[in-house]
Amino acid sequence: MSFESALTFFIAIFIFGITPGPGVFAILAKSIIEGPRRCIMLALGMTISDIVYLTLACLGLAAIAEHWGGLFTLIRWLGAAYLIWLGLKLFTSKPDLKTSAPMVNKRSSLEFVQGFLISASNPKVILFYMAFLPTFMDLTVLNSGDIALAATLTLFALMLGLMLIAFCAHWASARLRSKQAAKRLNQSAGVIMMGAGVYLAARN
Repeated sequence: MSFESALTFFIAIFIFGITPGPGVFAILAKSIIEGPRRCIMLALGMTISDIVYLTLACLGLAAIAEHWGGLFTLIRWLGAAYLIWLGLKLFTSKPDLKTSAPMVNKRSSLEFVQGFLISASNPKVILFYMAFLPTFMDLTVLNSGDIALAATLTLFALMLGLMLIAFCAHWASARLRSKQAAKRLNQSAGVIMMGAGVYLAARN
């Protein structure tokens, strides 16, 4: 992964991390009730779960790219179609401001587990990564260093995004609960995902 690809990957994961969803609302709720410092383990649990999905996606795609080139090309096209569909769905979706965030336990270990389960409960995350990764990596020459770099970038990007939300919770929660603001966030994220899908489909 080149420096430019790594930087773009970091920014894309950061944007993905702050897009409104169950995890973001859980962070908002906990930060408002208990303060941002109490969100660290919750956010870390979500991030580690994503890294597990990311690693599984990398290993699966690398094996396919090495042994079944034609199948990988098909997956690349399907991944592009999935990203475009996901982006279009997000762009046209109506903001759901009634998403409830589960109450979190004050024990750090349980907060971590809860954060892990919030992210792990959505198996579509691995589909997102499988569609997303070929945009930034040459999976035919993928090695453990590339996976470690992607995991490290994901760790910092997601933690930065989630903790930024936590520290700005009193400011952000009022705006993210506004239908207009949530709609704009959804549309922006949708355009980015559709753009990634088009770029992936256009790559040789």
